[in-house]
Order: sequence, then structure tokens, then C-alpha cells
Amino acid sequence: MTARQALRAIGAAFVLATGAGGLWLAADRLPGLVARDAVAQQAPSPGRQPLYYRDPSGGPDFSPTPKKNAQGRDYVPVYDEAEQAPPAPVPAPAAPARQPLYYQDPSGRPEYSATPTKAADGRDFVPVYEDPGAPSQSAAPAPASPGGRGRILYYRNPMGLPDTSPVPKKDSMGMDYVPVYEDEANQPAGTVTVSPERVQMLGVRTEVAAERAMTRSIRAVGTIAVDERRLAVVAPRFEGWIQRLLVNETGQPVRRGQPLFEVYSPELAAAEQEYVIARQAEGAMAHADPAMRGGAAGIAAAALARLRNFDLPAEEVARLRRTGRVGSTLTLTSPMDGVVLEKTALQGMRFAPGDTLYRIADLSTVWLLADVFEQDLGLVRPGQEASIAMTAYPDRRFAGKVTFVYPTLNAATRTARVRVEIPNPDQLLKPDMYATVEIAAPLGTAPVVAVPDSAVLDSGTRQVVLVERAPGRYEPRAVQTGRRADGQVEIRQGIRAGEKVVVGANFLIDAESNLRAALQSFAAPAPGQEQPR
Repeated sequence: MTARQALRAIGAAFVLATGAGGLWLAADRLPGLVARDAVAQQAPSPGRQPLYYRDPSGGPDFSPTPKKNAQGRDYVPVYDEAEQAPPAPVPAPAAPARQPLYYQDPSGRPEYSATPTKAADGRDFVPVYEDPGAPSQSAAPAPASPGGRGRILYYRNPMGLPDTSPVPKKDSMGMDYVPVYEDEANQPAGTVTVSPERVQMLGVRTEVAAERAMTRSIRAVGTIAVDERRLAVVAPRFEGWIQRLLVNETGQPVRRGQPLFEVYSPELAAAEQEYVIARQAEGAMAHADPAMRGGAAGIAAAALARLRNFDLPAEEVARLRRTGRVGSTLTLTSPMDGVVLEKTALQGMRFAPGDTLYRIADLSTVWLLADVFEQDLGLVRPGQEASIAMTAYPDRRFAGKVTFVYPTLNAATRTARVRVEIPNPDQLLKPDMYATVEIAAPLGTAPVVAVPDSAVLDSGTRQVVLVERAPGRYEPRAVQTGRRADGQVEIRQGIRAGEKVVVGANFLIDAESNLRAALQSFAAPAPGQEQPR
């Protein structure tokens, strides 16, 4: 019979004897057999059945079922040696008395006590020591993070108050104190750790700080105006009457050289007659002495100069030379391609020298006169691209270019005019239309480190950015900001390109971890240190 079979037989006999009310197993033989073939353990393993239970004080008392002794201590289960993988532990030499950090429920439930106490079933709470070499009873050492964050050093107040505890506890509002782990103690002051579940619940978003060319969009409003270089008027230099009106509508498009109206002018007719007579006299003096020929030629030249001063068309002068006849009327034509913006000419009306009868404009290119605020003027330069939105065409954008910044400022509105030139081949843009313009103004020539403006927590006197050091771990870092443009903020000092910053839910992280208190005095003192009063 093997040792295992003998032990099983002894256990069966022990059960029978106990059931009969007597104990026949010799006390001096059973402990020796147990020492060879069975091992007593305090913590049962899943799936294993103990052979019997022995007195925890080492007395000669055994039981086939779990029970307690007179002091309320549980009997110790004894297992088969063949089912026990590790050898029986050798009792360590007595260690000097240590002061436990706290006491834990012997069943492993998350219940703790700062002083020795008993559980509901009468068992003593297990002491937990600071160092791993403390006496190992039925409880494990101090709780450690399942994520490999090291052991817990102490517990801090969840609201950021300067209060710590060596054992788990609750504050006056019932909130659990937050454990502080070894790896957190080695992090920069103020580092915030958020669990992955809370990160997902808060919707934390991060973005990489990168070097980029900062471009600021300057927005302004203005109105469409006629290009002054493409504007012309028809104002005769002589007095006369309009005999026939050929272009009689405002807004009518005209071409260069197109007849506008016919006029009769006694003054112009007299000047033409003088020129014709002078030409005839010059021809008659062709065989006279040189002095007379020269006088006749001078008179003809003076008459021609007078006609040119009247702005007589070259075609009319050529007709006079060719025919030698004075016309009764003169036809005036359009000086350029364009649209009639203004018409004062009426059929049969009399006009004086210099009266404006027509105002014609070429609208193939128009101006946008935008009012730019004083603080933005330093960024506007000729040649910058502009994007124009029109109230009349909300679904279209027009491209233009800054051509001039006016040298004067409106003292009432603190704005200056900026001229933007816009091509208008389809004649969609009309004078006095209302428009909104965005001018792309570069901020400097070299790329700079920039982050979204939502990443900066600005208290007015200090700017802070949450930098992601690892998933779920965020370090508040003071930064020096610079220029802002199109939702981006220049970071002159504090972070480098390539670092991840929190751009979403950073205010929620601030509330969750009491970041403002962390920035002032976040590092909680270790247990045992006196708190400042």
C-alpha cells in the first residue's frame, strides 16, 4: 500500500470514527503521517478537495469538515502531497516587529482598517506592511495597480485638498481617496492620469504640434466701385444743340467709335469754314512769292489747330480736306467700350462747352473698396490674394488681389480703405454692391510651432497646454504663446514639434483632476509629512 492509499484510508477511518462519536486515531502517529504525505495550506486552490482540517494552533484535533476552534480561528485544510505543486513552505525565522500600514479584510474584499479589527465572521483583519519582506500571512502585500503602475504609496484627497492617508478612506462627501502610485510620484509635478474608460467617456482628443506657416485671414466689408482707370465722359468743348440722339438709354452697352448723337454748332461750323478757306488760299498762293505762300500756310495751320482744340475727330478733318465742304451737323462717338452709367443728353437740348452728356465705364474689371480695421492694417500688403463673397451670389466666391492701401484713416470708424481689384468678365459685379472680403495675410516668412487654440488653457496671466506623455497620462505644461491665426496659436516656448497635446475635453480633464490646484501645489506630501497650516 502506497503512502497516498494509506493516507486516504486513514482519512476514511477518521470520518467513520468521528461519525460514531469517538476518536480512535492516535495523536502521535497522524502528525508524522501528515508531515510526510500531506501539506497544510491556508488558501484553498480552485478544483482541489482537502483530505481533512486540522487545528490551527497545532493541537491534536482534526475534522473532516471546516470548523473553528475556541478562539474563532478557522481550521487549516490539509491536501494530498501529490496534488501540491510547490513544496511545503519552510517557516521563516521570526522577524522583528514591524508596524503595519493598515489592515485588510481576510477574505480579500475591498475593506480596510487603520487599527486591528475583526470581520463579520469573526476572523481577524490581516496586517499589510510597507516592504515586501513583511510577514506573509493569508493576505497579500499593499495593493498594486493591475496595469503595472507600481505599488500604492498613499491616498490623496479627491478634491485636491492637502490631505493624504496611508489607507483607503472616504472624504466628508463619501468620495474615495485617490491612490498615488510609485510611477506617478516620479512624474513631473501636476501630471494627470485618467483611466481609458474615462478618456473615452470624456471624449478626449489629441493633436500633434507641428511646424506650419501661419496665415491670418483678415475679414472686412466693402462695396464694389468702378475702376477709375476705365471711366470716361463725353463733354464737348464747344457750344451746340443735339439734333439727333442715337444712344438714348442709361445702362446701354456701347463699343468704341459707336455714334452717340449728332450736334449742330455755329461756332464749330465757323471754324470749319475758316479752315476750308485757308486751305483754298494756300492752294491759290502756290506760285506766289515765298512770303505770301508762308502767310497762307500759317493761316491754314492756325485754322486746323482751332479745329483740333475743339476735339474734332480726325475722320472729320480728313473729310474737310478731301471735300472742302462744311457739314451741317457733327456726329460724336463713344471713346471706349463699356456701359452708359449716366446720360444727361436729350433730343434737341442745348449744351455749353464742358457739359457732361454721357458717363461711360468699362466694367470688365472692378474695384472692391474694403474698410479694414486699424489693428489689421500692418498685415495688409499689395499683391496679397483675396477671396470675395457677395450678398447677391451667396453660392459663389470671387478672387481678387490687393492693389493699393489708401494713406488716410477714417477717424470715426478707425478704418482705412484697401483697394482690391477683381476681374469681372461676366459683368456680374455691379457698382455699389455689398461684399465681404477675406485677405490671406502671412505672419512671418519662417514656419513656427503651432497648436489649435482649443489646446491652450488661458487664465489671463498664464497659458497651459496638456501634453500627452502616455495614453491616459497628461502633463500640464506652461507655454509662451505668440500670434494667433485661423484657429492656430504660435507656441514660442514650452513644447516641441511632434508632441501630442489635448485639444478636446481638456477643460473636463481640468475639472476631473483639479488641475488648477495641481498647477499651484499639485504635488501632495508623502504620508508622515506635516501639512502647512
